[in-house]
Amino acid sequence: MIDTVRVDLGDRAYDVEIGSGLIATAGARIAPLLTRPKVWIVTEETVAALHLDALRAGLSAADIESDALILPPGEATKSWPHLQRVADWLLTERVERADIVVAFGGGVIGDLVGFAAAIHRRGIRFVQIPTSLLAQVDSSVGGKTGINAPQGKNLIGAFHQPSLVLADIDVLGTLKSRDFLAGYGEVSKYGMLGDAAFFEWLEINGPAMAQGDTALRQEAVKRAVQMKADIVARDETEQGDRALLNLGHTFCHALEAATGYSDRLLHGEGVAIGCALAFELSFRLGLCSQEDPSRVRAHLAAMGMKKDLHDIPGDLPEAHTLMELMGQDKKVVAGQLRFILARAIGDAFVTADVPTDTVMTLLQDALASQ
Repeated sequence: MIDTVRVDLGDRAYDVEIGSGLIATAGARIAPLLTRPKVWIVTEETVAALHLDALRAGLSAADIESDALILPPGEATKSWPHLQRVADWLLTERVERADIVVAFGGGVIGDLVGFAAAIHRRGIRFVQIPTSLLAQVDSSVGGKTGINAPQGKNLIGAFHQPSLVLADIDVLGTLKSRDFLAGYGEVSKYGMLGDAAFFEWLEINGPAMAQGDTALRQEAVKRAVQMKADIVARDETEQGDRALLNLGHTFCHALEAATGYSDRLLHGEGVAIGCALAFELSFRLGLCSQEDPSRVRAHLAAMGMKKDLHDIPGDLPEAHTLMELMGQDKKVVAGQLRFILARAIGDAFVTADVPTDTVMTLLQDALASQ
């Protein structure tokens, strides 16, 4: 069975299709969007080795030709040089404004290709086929595209919605355990920020999901995508509610910058640690009970996930340096950093009323426990 979640954005609305076998039927699903029977695929080496032949076969079954550009894997690909490489390829391939580019990979490829599509000939359409759990539940939906800069993560980009998202649950079976659990950091975030019942469901079903239960994986992806779709429909460009989706990300982005956007810390791992820190900060500010951060950390531990700064290999900079990196966050308004904090699991909110010394002490304590 295929689940469909509609992202309701008026004339830019689109469907997120979730289920098994979507890559094999990708051609039939994409065909209605095409003005000519060809697409251009941008992917990365790991995904290409595992799934590119299957995607091209799925397209050929609907008489759709395809060319592919294969990039290196990893967060470092989300950068100016690779954006230029994609842009040059699209121009060389004479991709027209009515054509479709397919972003086939995890969050890095989705963000990079979406941004390239946003700026190619002032905007062309693209389809997301996310191959990681993180991309399926988060980055492929909502139209945030972009690249990283030395000053911080995702600081250069555009809002550019896809025309279709195909989340094939089967590809999750080829993920390494670490990559699946990194994506699960984003899944659990949805329960933490706005749905206590979903978080409780994850506490019960998360371990079986990690072990490979396909039906549970599809249900989790559907529920997470529905939450994101509802928020994006209310607040596409993050003027209000959409900022809630950044729970844990202020800490996460600083930690990613501190580790050089390397494999020392995957994005979803940083989100998990960041969520644990956000709940601990909420407790220290008297916003929630001690039970909430304890429960968050207990669930992350039960899933075998990173939850503390000492879970990150290698040395980290001092607290004041992490604070400076947090100051580059996109949520800074008038020079003031905004945090997503929580009154309870499932009840997050955005605030700028956070004493700097409390954050500094939290970071110092977290570093001291390394």
